[in-house]
Amino acid sequence: MNAGMDTLTPAEAAIVAGVSMRDVHRVIDEHILPESLYDIREARSFRSHACVFIAFYFEAANRLTSQERQRAIALASRHFSGKKPFPKVIHDGFLTIDFAPFWTSVDGRLRRLNAARALVSMDDEILDGTPTIRGTRVPVYDVAESVAAGHPMERILSSYPSLSREQVELAALFADANPQRGRPKQRMVPPSGMKGISSRRKQRSVPR
Repeated sequence: MNAGMDTLTPAEAAIVAGVSMRDVHRVIDEHILPESLYDIREARSFRSHACVFIAFYFEAANRLTSQERQRAIALASRHFSGKKPFPKVIHDGFLTIDFAPFWTSVDGRLRRLNAARALVSMDDEILDGTPTIRGTRVPVYDVAESVAAGHPMERILSSYPSLSREQVELAALFADANPQRGRPKQRMVPPSGMKGISSRRKQRSVPR
């Protein structure tokens, strides 16, 4: 799995696992995941490989009981080691569970999320540090709002001629992973793993 982002917020984990935020919180509240896969000490966060097991738990609901799924997760997580390859196939009595498809899909979504992070820049000299699409002055959340409003891609691209379809899609993904809070909009703290650009401003002299 891509190691570019090892710790995920609940919003990021929901995207990478392909489930809802409600389901992400359920795996903690209902003790579905082993405690080694998440942290609740300051704020809820997940190891990136936990998303494989979250995806498996909800996607396999129509084929395995909750107990069978939890047992498979417990067995698989015991084998996990950062130094050794993870066994994609787990045998539990008469059950054989192939985790490979879940690893593949989760890894693909994680790579997209990493690409969305790389797309965004925060520079004190550009729109007072508002997250923008790197190399432009286009605010990420303005683009994401157009996508969320259901505007056709052609209309969005005509409104932002400097952007590509890929940039629009990644901007929407970044906004989903980093939802804004409160009104009016506040300056966002960079997510872990995202590099911001800090610029010094010269203080203006106040005439006496």
